Amino acid sequence: MEKTRFIREKYNRNSKFYNLFEFPIEFFLYKHWRKKLFDKVKGSMILEVGVGTGKNFKFYNNNRIIGIDISEGMLSRAKLAAREKGIRLIQMDAQKLAFFDNTFDTVVSTFVFCSVPDPVKGLKEIKRILNPKSQVLFIEHVLPKNRIIGWVFNKLNPIIRSLTGVNINRKTVENICSAGFKIIKQENLFFSIFKFITAKPLK
Repeated sequence: MEKTRFIREKYNRNSKFYNLFEFPIEFFLYKHWRKKLFDKVKGSMILEVGVGTGKNFKFYNNNRIIGIDISEGMLSRAKLAAREKGIRLIQMDAQKLAFFDNTFDTVVSTFVFCSVPDPVKGLKEIKRILNPKSQVLFIEHVLPKNRIIGWVFNKLNPIIRSLTGVNINRKTVENICSAGFKIIKQENLFFSIFKFITAKPLK
């Protein structure tokens, strides 16, 4: 509970300048990766976990979309874009999803499981609410494979986490598998640091 409160408070604080801070990398890299991901979204019931300020919304088609985030500050900045797309926003913890089992066709998550306090617990919740023929699509940054760079990331992680709530040394591919998913495809987007991952629940 304390860790969850810590993350919420960090994102509430950072929401005021989040878009400005991320503008350069969003412009040159992230927006292209987001489009790549949304070319793979399918089904009529879509859940986005960790919508942030709504940077993904412009890529959605007219499906039934629900977006959640733990931070009321981030959600307040996503409201206008959500209204334009007819997206329903709910403040919710990824570790405790208030949805019935087997509800969604696709779950989308971009740059989220670096900050969820218990990532495997959150991923198991995603597995629970997906229907048997569903998919989950991730863009995540992870601990680099290079041993020297990985060592640097591990050393820097406490500082980065204290400032932003983000962990830069998560082993998210392993966490996805531990939560009961089969990795269908993983693609390196920028060396081994940023990955596009497609997974299906093992049921």
